[in-house]
Amino acid sequence: MTTALAMTLALLLDAWLGELRRVHPLVGFGRVAAWVEATCYRDRRGAGVLAWSLAVLPWVIAAIGFTVAQSPWLSCVVGAVLLYLAMGHRSLGEHAQPVADALQRGDLPAARLAVGRMVSRDTALLDERQVAAAATESVLENGNDAVFGALFWFALFGAPGVVLYRLANTLDAMWGYRTARYDRFGWAAARIDDLLNLVPARLTALTYALLGDATCAWRCWRRQAPLWDSPNAGPVMAAGAGAIGVTLGGPAPYDGVWESRPELGEGVEPSSASIVRALRLVRHGVLLWLSVAWVLALARHGGWHA
Repeated sequence: MTTALAMTLALLLDAWLGELRRVHPLVGFGRVAAWVEATCYRDRRGAGVLAWSLAVLPWVIAAIGFTVAQSPWLSCVVGAVLLYLAMGHRSLGEHAQPVADALQRGDLPAARLAVGRMVSRDTALLDERQVAAAATESVLENGNDAVFGALFWFALFGAPGVVLYRLANTLDAMWGYRTARYDRFGWAAARIDDLLNLVPARLTALTYALLGDATCAWRCWRRQAPLWDSPNAGPVMAAGAGAIGVTLGGPAPYDGVWESRPELGEGVEPSSASIVRALRLVRHGVLLWLSVAWVLALARHGGWHA
């Protein structure tokens, strides 16, 4: 019961407060991780494993110790706060809706500027379709990374689970690049993040399929996801694109070079409407997950006989 309650409280906090702007714990963690990197960096995988462990495990152990030591209700409140800090459901809309609004107005420069806050590609080179595609892809992918992944690990292991997931995800964003500096050192951060998202990504893809065009979502997931570089982003974006009936993927510019990417989804060209549909899909998915959490909680506690 406390897990479902904590999830509800966290989502309410997210809807009320949104993402903390001034003092976010992940900013402090980023500084700690930068210090660990500066101290431990060697161009070897072992150094990356050590650095990851030093940056993440003390916080996970602290969360385990606190959870064990406190009453279930106090742990519920603390867990709700930690889950809120790990999620970005409202933030998804706050970033994506301005892109949709600018495209609806026909203001391409504003749309490019807004989508530049969501993606790492060279947004100045994008046309209207590519801007809409970038925003839609980001919403679908971050539905897993910023919402459902955190909910999954919290439901499984409570506060320690969500701390592990969010910190590992943050280190992947810092170190998980195939560059000269991070190819070996960041290997552990990238692989651990892939592992932690293995199940949540597929549950997210399933959620998208159930709440949209299930036949198209499943077909796109099965055929297109294996062609995508990321083992987790592929299923999420392919199923999501199929669920809302839009064609995504295709070439995209990174650091001045247009990279070829497989096609995702089926249907109409991306537009402001596809961004809105992707946001709605994530929102409905959150309601579905929360409903399932409460059904399981009530069933476990004999709620059917009350």
